[in-house]
Amino acid sequence: MNHPAFDPEGAAGTIRGWLAEADRVLITAGAGLSAAAGYDYGDEDRFQELFPALHRLGLRSRYLVGVPLPPDLLWGYWAVHIDDIRFSPTPNPLYQRLRELVGDKDHWVMTSNVDGLFARNGFAPDRIFTPQGDYGRYQCTTPCTPAVWDSEPLVARLLAAYDPATGAVTDPDALPRCPNCGGEVEINVRIGPEFIDSPYLPAGRRLQDWLGTAPSGTRLLILEFGAGFNTPGVIRWPGEHLTRSLPHARLVRINPAHPETPADLADRALPVPADAQHLLGMAGSQRQCEPAVRRSMY
Repeated sequence: MNHPAFDPEGAAGTIRGWLAEADRVLITAGAGLSAAAGYDYGDEDRFQELFPALHRLGLRSRYLVGVPLPPDLLWGYWAVHIDDIRFSPTPNPLYQRLRELVGDKDHWVMTSNVDGLFARNGFAPDRIFTPQGDYGRYQCTTPCTPAVWDSEPLVARLLAAYDPATGAVTDPDALPRCPNCGGEVEINVRIGPEFIDSPYLPAGRRLQDWLGTAPSGTRLLILEFGAGFNTPGVIRWPGEHLTRSLPHARLVRINPAHPETPADLADRALPVPADAQHLLGMAGSQRQCEPAVRRSMY
């Protein structure tokens, strides 16, 4: 969708101004933020580079949910994918730029992303709510127990038995089984009703307490990145509802494809049809300069 009237410099100035006026900041993020940071699940070239055997089978992206694969190929895919996106030790400049932009503001993060990029780039782990799960854990598929387990040793074991030429885990003994019942396991992300959400509920309650116990008149700024309509009930719609319910809240929606904001939020919402990489570069620069702020409500 084209937005010919969009002024990126003006939007960056408004964000700087709103951030300066805010008492608290809630960062909300969908897949678009990680895509802008270099982890685009739809990137066919990167898919071919990482998974040549699966590419030869006709698969073209990391969106493999629902594609039936034999266990040796499935766990070969998961091992390479998770090692690349979840356990890479390399700092990510985009996420670090966002952390620098927020600075010492009182803030929280809520994200549908399961890649751990916020915690790995300077955001406090105890102030990150990931309701869709975490690639850093796995669980029993049944599940036979509410327990979850650290996936990093599992990924290392799978990679040691992985053959890039075939895309398969060559040692059947390396394929994971439930430590409790011996049955099948899966990564602890929200795919079906068997998802175990107990590891994430404490952070969700702390976030609710942070929002619910804010002093009257608290000026909350919601910075939303890359949250579209795949799962709008996780990030997009809650942000709109929260902005409506708090008279001093503002919403910035950064999304190159779906930046639209509800008309009833009027000047308390800023639609930004831009890529997070470009926008954060502008918003993070010249923070000490006089911001070009739209009409203030405070």
